[in-house]
Amino acid sequence: MRLARPHSGQAPADRLGADLAGLDTLELPSIRRPPRLRRVFDNVGPKVLALAIALAIWQVVVISGWKPPWLLPAPLTVLSELWSQLMAGDLTAAVGVTMRRAVIGYGVAVVVGGTIGILVVRWRTLRAAVGSLITGLQTMPSIAWFPLAILLFQLSDVAILFVVVLGAAPAIANGLISGIDTVPPLLLRAGRVLGARGVSAYRYVILPAALPSFVAGLKQGWAFAWRSLMAGELLVLIPGQSSIGARLQFAREFSDAPALVAMMIVILAIGILVDVVVFSTVERSILARRGLVDA
Repeated sequence: MRLARPHSGQAPADRLGADLAGLDTLELPSIRRPPRLRRVFDNVGPKVLALAIALAIWQVVVISGWKPPWLLPAPLTVLSELWSQLMAGDLTAAVGVTMRRAVIGYGVAVVVGGTIGILVVRWRTLRAAVGSLITGLQTMPSIAWFPLAILLFQLSDVAILFVVVLGAAPAIANGLISGIDTVPPLLLRAGRVLGARGVSAYRYVILPAALPSFVAGLKQGWAFAWRSLMAGELLVLIPGQSSIGARLQFAREFSDAPALVAMMIVILAIGILVDVVVFSTVERSILARRGLVDA
């Protein structure tokens, strides 16, 4: 097979890159993309089916009479309550307060966890000193931090954000550390040969190679942050601020089962939505760029 003859003014490195790209293209399988409607159905259909099965099981349990309706309301009753709260606007304001806390707390956790991960990998002495401590903090229940947080910061947003950061940062740091530890030595040697040393090695070789594990750590960190935030909003009730956790707590105190289950559905829906829209999209993009899945 003869490769395409490059333009006479093309640099040797550019010609080599074009030739190699042509060879890589020959190895790719010929895949016909299905129509857009079919792709949407393939993505949404299983989720809708799973939701329908869950609602059906829920309805069957209600019909069986296992618990009275004022303790375990029917799906239609809960959805009606959720709709009425949306129309009233109170739920939208509560979601706004909760998401503001989630974004701020998770953003701080990413900065703190990423910085700790880089420092621990960079210096062996620091890793020997705090490596196990990071794992210990990750396994510690977030609820255990709230007595100290309330003692330090009283009933305030800072107390909630304090626990959110402590819950998410260790998972993010461990994800980055694990990703850097598993970078193939061949990539590091190739980077050194090409002149990537110090900061350049981290920027062009180590961090891109560790990106999949780091994204997994970010995803796990979000799960810890979301759980910590919900626990904080249940315990730290700030006057004048309506949040999802506060509405969940008030529903429990007034024995309002439809409102309580409606808030639980909102918490679950936000967690799934963030995973699908943010983290799953980023993961698919990374895998597609590396040729592991069809883009």
